[in-house]
Amino acid sequence: MARSPFAPTRVLRVSLVGAVASALMLSGCAAQGTAAAPAEPSAAAAEPSLEFEGPNGEVPGALAELELTDDELAEVEAGDYTAAFVWHTSGDFVAAVEEGARAEFEELGIEVVASTQANFDAGTQANNVQTVMALDPDIVVAIAVDPTSAAKSFQPILDAGAKLVIMTTPPEGYAAGDEFVSIVTEDLAKAGRANAEILGDALGGEGEVGVLTFNANFWFTNQRDQSFTDWLAYEYPDITVVEEQGFADETATQAAAAAMIAKNPNLKGIYVSWATAAQGVLAAIRASGRTDIQVVTNDLDTTVAAAMVTGTNVAGMVGNGSLDIGAGLARAGAYGVLDKDAPELVASDPTKVTAENLVEGWQADYGVEPPASVTGG
Repeated sequence: MARSPFAPTRVLRVSLVGAVASALMLSGCAAQGTAAAPAEPSAAAAEPSLEFEGPNGEVPGALAELELTDDELAEVEAGDYTAAFVWHTSGDFVAAVEEGARAEFEELGIEVVASTQANFDAGTQANNVQTVMALDPDIVVAIAVDPTSAAKSFQPILDAGAKLVIMTTPPEGYAAGDEFVSIVTEDLAKAGRANAEILGDALGGEGEVGVLTFNANFWFTNQRDQSFTDWLAYEYPDITVVEEQGFADETATQAAAAAMIAKNPNLKGIYVSWATAAQGVLAAIRASGRTDIQVVTNDLDTTVAAAMVTGTNVAGMVGNGSLDIGAGLARAGAYGVLDKDAPELVASDPTKVTAENLVEGWQADYGVEPPASVTGG
């Protein structure tokens, strides 16, 4: 999360995936002396959609759509191009995405000249843009911490004629094919469904759960969170969401989870938007002495993974296809320097990761085995 590739304020025309069906109990209002009519059963949740949209209504395609011919590859390699990263934060996920991008840039003959991260601070990111652009890169791979302020702070990238490639979140008002080349991300609908299935299966299809989601208009996280809620309601009708809370700062999740646990003594599961935010939830569960509450979250994180291996409170995590996202970002950068039209949005397939397939899942997402701090080896 590793703070999620994917978190801060957001954007326009968000179309949330599916809809959570309301479970309405109709109570009969009987006249005096007349028995009340029996309550009708709860309505079944409608099957959610597996479609999602980008921040400006972009329809996602597959990463495989980013293809270069042999002639185009040769042209890029001969161009002596450079690239830089302007990240929103650091962490396992971002590191893996950058690793995938660097490997692809190397194959393309493109030199990486800088990498910065902003600790989710828009002012820091604005300064980072200035620092990076002093090196005059041809390609900038970035994700906006705050789309509104980034519309101005990213302007030096456009002024220099560099090709901007976006991981998930562009500046407000920027459009694919104009201000940036393409958005590269994960399939949000599938990720939400994977989270729901990990937690639902871990709970045996029944029980009370809580939901902790990012409390901002951030298209990426909003749609992934909504997909989780929709698929949980549809596939596990005997699981009840008893409380949902938003958080603006991932350091606040411990207090929020502690209050949720105290208020709901029968709580059996908690969904959290991303892995570093889940660390606080795990701390709250440990402090409560509960060993029967299962957590599910997004991103493969060493701290959460270690807790999954050694404890009982992590049902699983959903990997984003990090290396593939990185490779896609680099390939989109090549499209940019070639002035080749790219798909507006492409998405990788997520991966369910539990204790049973941790090694395989980690290799699929990060290209290496999990570290000894995770496996205890």
